[in-house]
Amino acid sequence: MKGGTRALGLAESYVGEAGRSTLAGAVVRADRVVDDFRFSACTVGGNDATDAIVELWRGLDRPDVRHVLVAGVALAWYNVLDLQRLHDATDRPVLAVSFEASAGLDEAIRREFDGDAADERLAAYRALPERRPVAVNDDTVYVRSVGCDDPARVVRAHTPEGGRPEPLRVAREAARAADRYRCPTDR
Repeated sequence: MKGGTRALGLAESYVGEAGRSTLAGAVVRADRVVDDFRFSACTVGGNDATDAIVELWRGLDRPDVRHVLVAGVALAWYNVLDLQRLHDATDRPVLAVSFEASAGLDEAIRREFDGDAADERLAAYRALPERRPVAVNDDTVYVRSVGCDDPARVVRAHTPEGGRPEPLRVAREAARAADRYRCPTDR
């Protein structure tokens, strides 16, 4: 992959302000150059994270972005993403990357939610594509993808060292910094 290939990394941070989680989008080239940022928010424990990311994407207006990478599939306390809808809205390959082996979220969702709230989250979670391990440098990440023929190649191209793709690392830091700015007394 060429060094100028751009990916949008998306990550969230929450420090306790009124049930809202900060979403940061960072456009980062494969050669680690940061090109742009955009911010949005979603409800902690809600079901609006997909809508918030679509809104962020539209506001970003970056046709040069080739891939969308998201840190996980259950942002902001089980606000489960719809990866197919993200792919349809962005017309880009979408990869959700997680960093730990897991037996899945079914049990945790049932423990934290009841009735329709649990059913909606479980249905959204079960509709996601299968999670596959990807060896990257000396680490393993777990990737779900929609519209991507070779997710391992994309993840590796955007991970120059360690196990966290650079667009996701930068987005996570941006979301945390935005939270510190908005809520300096909550830290």
